Amino acid sequence: MEFVESDDGSPFRRPPALDDRLWRHPSELGPAPDGGAAGGTSARRGLVPQPTVWAIAVAAAVGASVLTTGLVVGLDALRDRPHQVTPTSVLLPGPPATALEPFVAIAERVRPAITQLKVAREGGRGSGSGVLFREDGHLLTNAHVVAGASAVTVALSSGRELAGRVVGTDPVTDTAVVKVDGGPFPIAELGTAADLKVGQATVAIGSPLALVGGPSVTVGVVSALHRSLRTRTEQSLFDMIQTDTPIFPGSSGGALLDSKGRVIGITTAVLLSESGAEGLGFATPIDVARSIGDELIATGRATHAWMGIEGRDMDGATAHDLSLDGGVLVAATRPDGPAAAAGLTTQDVILSVNGKDVVTMGALVVSLRSQRPGDVVTVEVMRDRQRMTMRVTLAERPANP
Repeated sequence: MEFVESDDGSPFRRPPALDDRLWRHPSELGPAPDGGAAGGTSARRGLVPQPTVWAIAVAAAVGASVLTTGLVVGLDALRDRPHQVTPTSVLLPGPPATALEPFVAIAERVRPAITQLKVAREGGRGSGSGVLFREDGHLLTNAHVVAGASAVTVALSSGRELAGRVVGTDPVTDTAVVKVDGGPFPIAELGTAADLKVGQATVAIGSPLALVGGPSVTVGVVSALHRSLRTRTEQSLFDMIQTDTPIFPGSSGGALLDSKGRVIGITTAVLLSESGAEGLGFATPIDVARSIGDELIATGRATHAWMGIEGRDMDGATAHDLSLDGGVLVAATRPDGPAAAAGLTTQDVILSVNGKDVVTMGALVVSLRSQRPGDVVTVEVMRDRQRMTMRVTLAERPANP
């Protein structure tokens, strides 16, 4: 690059001759007014006509992006630790600032009500999250977060740490309540999951990986509703909210919020495979968690209505053969249980409870959540292709059903 003096005496760089440069401006490649090429003919200088250059440039950029992304994915597949993060190769424009403003307001309002739980137990330590929902220091979390705890320390978003006490746990819904003394504490507004729609925006706030500095905020949507899943401890969870909002280890027990900042669920599980998180998170509906939490505070334990059956979802072929949309096939009944006392037997198909259709085992469990031990429910059953109704007096679910 050659430096020359300008008219005012200041030095400036004179561009090198065309043959000495590795790049060309498009204006230098177009045809000259005399019919030749600017700076010489394309054939003489080894140049390519302008449209072709742009095509090659675009193709090269796309090819480089695909190659880089492929390398990132390939390398990530070789990693053993699911929490490792690989930077993306292309930076895409984010949403405009105005689109982020509601989430900023939600984060500022709700983060003070989200806590980090440090749990000491025999054999090691663990961490999780909690949601303050009463000003006196009661918070909701997951039962698996505090299971077997010998001591619980609650870290507030401000960094202040307080001793926590487990009020009660309910493994059936994976819900627990922890109490800290003091207050009044900032609380999160509890909403409802009853009117959720697939696709609506969600915000998750929790304390992943025991990181210091306060809760983390992620954004996504409701991906599906009424999911059933089995955890690695062989526990079945029903009527779960599925979300693509990122939920990381340590965020269990945190809050899943709607676009108005109201708690619609307690983050409970994340789908994992051998290669790590698959981007699917699950939350217990807040209606269930709140009901169980209130009962744990009032009595120290949660009770559930129980029918006394083992059942499974009817397979599609059988349902089609019986002209049904679904149902619960009774695999076994407890001899001393309510269903056996009412006359239900194996191979019966439960179709509805109190007039509400039951198409899956999860739907049957959910239908009983609104009932109390001692309630009498009307159960519609198909037996040998004949429909009949039975009245079942529900009992309290035993500790080991």
